[in-house]
Amino acid sequence: MSSGNKNSRIQKVTIAGLLITLGVVYGDLGTSPLYVMRAVVGGASEINELLIYGVLSCVFWTLTLQTTIKYVMITLRADNHGEGGIFALFALLRHKSAWAAVLTMIGGCTLLADGVITPSITVTSAVEGLGMVASNVPIIPVVLLIFGALFFVQQFGTKFIGGAFGPIMLVWFSMLAILGMTHAMDDLSIFHALNPIYAFSFLTQYPKAIILLGAVFLCTTGAEALYSDLGHCGFRNIRISWIFVKISLLLNYFGQGAWLMMHKEVVGKLNPFFAIMPKWFLFPGIIISTAAAIIASQALISGSYTLISEAVSLNFWPKIRILYPTLIKGQVYIPFVNWFLWVACSFVVVFFQESSNMEAAYGLSITITMIMTTLLLSYYLYQRKTSRIFVILLLVTYISIEGTFLYANLYKFSHGGWFTIALGAMFFLIMYGWYYGRKIKNTYISFVNLHQYLPMFEELSKDHSVPKYATNLVYLMKANKIDHIEAKIIYSIFLKQPKRADTYWFLHVDIVNDPDTFEYQVHHIIPGILIKVDFRLGFKIEPRINLYFKEVLEDLVSDKEINLLSHYDSLKKHNIAADFLFVNLDRIMTPDYKLPAWHNFTMTLHEFTRWIGINDVRALGMDTSNVIEEKVPIIIERPIIRRIERVQRSTIKIS
Repeated sequence: MSSGNKNSRIQKVTIAGLLITLGVVYGDLGTSPLYVMRAVVGGASEINELLIYGVLSCVFWTLTLQTTIKYVMITLRADNHGEGGIFALFALLRHKSAWAAVLTMIGGCTLLADGVITPSITVTSAVEGLGMVASNVPIIPVVLLIFGALFFVQQFGTKFIGGAFGPIMLVWFSMLAILGMTHAMDDLSIFHALNPIYAFSFLTQYPKAIILLGAVFLCTTGAEALYSDLGHCGFRNIRISWIFVKISLLLNYFGQGAWLMMHKEVVGKLNPFFAIMPKWFLFPGIIISTAAAIIASQALISGSYTLISEAVSLNFWPKIRILYPTLIKGQVYIPFVNWFLWVACSFVVVFFQESSNMEAAYGLSITITMIMTTLLLSYYLYQRKTSRIFVILLLVTYISIEGTFLYANLYKFSHGGWFTIALGAMFFLIMYGWYYGRKIKNTYISFVNLHQYLPMFEELSKDHSVPKYATNLVYLMKANKIDHIEAKIIYSIFLKQPKRADTYWFLHVDIVNDPDTFEYQVHHIIPGILIKVDFRLGFKIEPRINLYFKEVLEDLVSDKEINLLSHYDSLKKHNIAADFLFVNLDRIMTPDYKLPAWHNFTMTLHEFTRWIGINDVRALGMDTSNVIEEKVPIIIERPIIRRIERVQRSTIKIS
C-alpha cells in the first residue's frame, strides 16, 4: 500500500477508528483520575475551597493549554507522513544540528523512563481499590502476577486482545463521566472552578501550591502519547475522540472535587476515585479500573517498542533484535525491551510498595520530554517559515508552563524522582555513545573514486592465478554516490587478501525519513562483473535485506539482466544455482592513533553499547550461513611529529 493510501485510511473518521483510538491513545491520560486527586489531598494539610477549586481550575487549564492546544491542535500537525513522536519530529528537521540530536535523545530517554513508572503506578492504583472490598488482599503479589502475564503474552502479539481495548475504554470513560456527573450534580457550584481566577488564587495564596502543582501535572502525563500514537490512529480520530475523553475526565475530576468538599474530614485516608463509587458498584468498578490500567500499561509497552525501533532506524540506539509477531502493520516486539520493562516495572512495585509512593517518582521525567518536544517543535516550525511571532509566542508560553511544572516536580527528586532521572540518564548514555560514536567513526570513513578501480575489478575477476573466493561476492556499503566506494572495501578486496569473484555486488541501504518508502534501484557498473543495488527503506520498514535481495535477483533474472546458474560446468548442467558469499566489514580503532579525550570517552561508551546490540548481519536479516565477518583498521592520517631513527648497522658473526 502506498504512503498516500495509508494516510487517507488512518485519517478517515469511523466508529471503528474512534474506538481503536480510545484503546490505543488514551490509556495513560485516561487513567490519571485514579491518582491525581489522591495525590493532591495526600499532600495537603486540610481540604478547603481554595485547595479544591484551585486544583480543579489548574487541572482544567492544564488539560486545555497543554493537551488540547499544544498537542491536539498544534503538535499533531507536525506529522512525518502520518507518523508522530519525538523521533519522527527529529526526522522532519531539515537541518539536524547537534543540539537538536541531543534534545531528541533527552526526550526519548525520559519517555522510555516514563514507560517504566506508568504501568507500575497505574496497575497498582487500580488493584489497591480491592483493599476497600477486602483489606487482606495481597496487593503487590497481585500486581506482580498481572505484570508476569502481561509481559509474557507480548511475544505472541496483542492482536487477540487488542480488539477489546476500544470497547473496554469506552466503558471506562463512560463510567468516569457518569460517576463524576452524579456527584457534581450534588453541588453544581463546583463548576465555578472553570474560571482561571481560582487557579491564580491557588498558585499565589495556597502555602503548598508549588508542591501540589506537581500532583496537578499528573493529569496530562499521557499527552505525549497522543503524538507518539499518531501513526496508529490519525489526527482526525484523535481530535474527535479527545472531545469525549476530555469531557469524561473533567466530569470525574469535578465529581471527585464535589465529593471532597462534602467529606473534608477524610483527607489522606481514602482515594477519592473509589470513594465516589456506590458500594454496590465498588467491585465491578475496581475490575473495570484494573482492565483500563492493563490497557494503559499495554499502550506504554507497545509505545516503548515503537520508540526503540524508530531510534534504531535513526541510529540513536544500537541495532537490536526486532520481531513482528503479527501481520498488523507497525506492530513490533523487541525481546530485550520487553524483559527489561518486566524486571524494571516489577522492581518499582516491590521497591515503592504503594502507588502513593510512586507518585513521587512520577511526572518528573515526562516533564522533561514535553520541554524537549516544545523546543524541537518550535525549531521545526521555524524551519518551515512559520510566522516568527507565532513561534516565539509558542516557545515562550510552553517553556513557561512546562518550566513551572518542572520546578514543581523537582521537589519529587529526593522522594523518588531520582529513579526515573537515573533511568533516563542510563538510556541517554547508551544513545549518546551509540549516536556520536558512529559519527566519530564515520568521520574517518574514507571514500575513493570507484571509477579508478574499475579496471582492477575486471582484471581480478578474470585472473585465474588468484583462487576464486566466491562466484558472487556481496558487500554492504555506505557510499550514497554511484561513483564512490569506501576505502575499507577496496582494502578488503585487493589488499588484505585478494578476493576473486565472477560478480561483485554492492548493497547500499538508505533509511529515509518517509516511514513507508519501500523501493530499490539497480546499477550495472560493469555488466556481469560489478553491480550495485540501492535499497530505500522508510524508518518503519523491517530491514530484511536478505529477503529483499532475493526478490531483486528474481526480478533481474525475470528481466534477463543476469543469469543465476552456477558458473561451474559440472553444476551448471544440473541447473544448480550460483553461490553467494556476503562479507561484513567491522572497522576497529588501532592503538597506533590517539583521539582527543572527549572522543575517547565517547568511543568507550560506543564500545559498551555494542555489547547490548547486534551486528549488521543480524540487524539486516542476513543469512548468517553465507556471511563472513572481517575486521579492517580505521586509518587516521596524522602528521608525523617525530620519526624513529635507525642507528648504525653492525654485522654480528655467529660462530
